[in-house]
Amino acid sequence: MANRQIEIENKAMKEILIAMHNLGGQVTRKQVLQELHDNSKAFSEKEIDEVRISKKSGKEYHPFNWKFNFAVKHLILAGFIETDNGHDLELSKKGRTIDIDDFDADRDVRSISEIKMPHRKTTRVKFNSVPDSTNSNQDNSEDLEEPWRQQLLDTLIKMSPKKFELFCRGLLTKMGIDVDDEIGVQYVADGGLDGFGYVRSDDYRTTRVALQAKRWQGKVSAPEIDKFRGAMDKFNAEFGIFITNSDFTRDAVKTARQGTRIITLINGDQICDLVAKYNYYVEPITTYRLKSFYLDED
Repeated sequence: MANRQIEIENKAMKEILIAMHNLGGQVTRKQVLQELHDNSKAFSEKEIDEVRISKKSGKEYHPFNWKFNFAVKHLILAGFIETDNGHDLELSKKGRTIDIDDFDADRDVRSISEIKMPHRKTTRVKFNSVPDSTNSNQDNSEDLEEPWRQQLLDTLIKMSPKKFELFCRGLLTKMGIDVDDEIGVQYVADGGLDGFGYVRSDDYRTTRVALQAKRWQGKVSAPEIDKFRGAMDKFNAEFGIFITNSDFTRDAVKTARQGTRIITLINGDQICDLVAKYNYYVEPITTYRLKSFYLDED
């Protein structure tokens, strides 16, 4: 089991470096994880999305996420990645100049990081952690989720289709899109669209944009993207925005980027980001999280 975990972490280290190079070198953990989800050749979509139930807590967790977090920590300790807060990541000079084809995780990373890796204490206080059957290997110190995000996603999945479409149109309005008062509002005979609007990018150019909102349990697949693109034709939309509370398959992401009219995909996690950015039916509060000084045993 341990050897298998090390193998996956080593493979993840290389994929993380490739992803960060592709994204420009300065990104968040979530952006790197999303890049692996959408484009990794080493990990399948199924591997990254796997969900298990913790025997101890009964809660769902993603095994790949904590392996990913340990891989990031090894890269930080070995000097390939720099970070001030554990959330925002930046390639160091060492990370920027690494020869990916010659990269060996054991030789280049673990030989340095293993001696620096903090002891994984089982008595450490954990906040919002979801332990699994191999809890001693869980890294709970990085990138903790804010509870309101999951609460929002749980609320969205319970919304009626009408209310979810209303939510999405309102969010787009907050984003600066002039949403049409008729197209996509009647819920019938709207040409397959859930909204339509106009974006003014400068003093002289206005662009037509179509909206599709899907409140789904599973992932949105490529055929749904094709169907939406066909609906865009009826209104001569120059680009589209497809919003879902869930996520998109890799094929859906590829399909959205094909052709002359790109479709912007917004998943549940990005909905949370936008809701927070535009204060859309949320009330910001100030809170604090204890740092390691209080939690580490002397």
